[in-house]
Amino acid sequence: MLELKKRRRGKKARRPAGSLQRFLGWCVHGYTALGLVAAALIAALIIHGGPDAFRWSFLLMAAATIVDSTDGTLARRVRIKEAVPSFDGRRLDDIIDFLTYTFLPLLLIYRAQILPEGWEGWLIFPALASVYGFCQVEAKTPDGYFLGFPSLWNVVAFYLYALPLGPWMSLGIVLLLAILTFVPTRHLYPSMPGLLNRATTFLSIPWTILVFILFWRLPRGTDRSLDPETLRLTYLSLYYPAYYLGVSWAISIAYWSKAARSLSQSEPEPMEEIELEPGA
Repeated sequence: MLELKKRRRGKKARRPAGSLQRFLGWCVHGYTALGLVAAALIAALIIHGGPDAFRWSFLLMAAATIVDSTDGTLARRVRIKEAVPSFDGRRLDDIIDFLTYTFLPLLLIYRAQILPEGWEGWLIFPALASVYGFCQVEAKTPDGYFLGFPSLWNVVAFYLYALPLGPWMSLGIVLLLAILTFVPTRHLYPSMPGLLNRATTFLSIPWTILVFILFWRLPRGTDRSLDPETLRLTYLSLYYPAYYLGVSWAISIAYWSKAARSLSQSEPEPMEEIELEPGA
């Protein structure tokens, strides 16, 4: 009887999707592919170079991030795996994410000459670190965190571009974050349930609005230096990255401390402390 129910459930799961569901499924994949269109435009702008091209590159990176943040919800609504079972939307999403979160931001860092002259080759290190992160089977933990620095190089590129940090400090930040990709820290995953994730989503709303304002206010001429007001707003916008990294590291340290206590409690007692029964 149980086997018969399993077969019925299997037949129900394999029922072909209707025309409307298939159409909506392909619409969702088309929506995801808008990130690829944005990536192509970003690449052309970066190659062109100049402050105005970089400003539009950041705006398009933000637009691609919005698409990436919302397409998963749409995919679940239309039950995308049932609607278009022959097409792997997750693979498409990963390809676009690598372009818009890693490759193109690192290319912008190179093209904008943010790093010390002659040291640009070190950008291969964050690129390889991100490849490692993207290919990890457990890049997202079962309890709902990103494991390791989550390759947010678009955000890093903006702050390195906008803030007067200097080339050597910029190089140090890039290498440090690349190294942290291999450190199993737990980083917040805002779209997952939980009080901290809800707080993170709430705090991200004003930050997103502020960042779009900053993108629009970035220089258009030959000089990429920010005016004093825009620079103050840029420093103010650091509240969100500081919160995100600070809370993520606090969670990681608490997790490691708990794991260490559990390990120490499970270790056997030393032999000299074990009381043997008489005559043993």
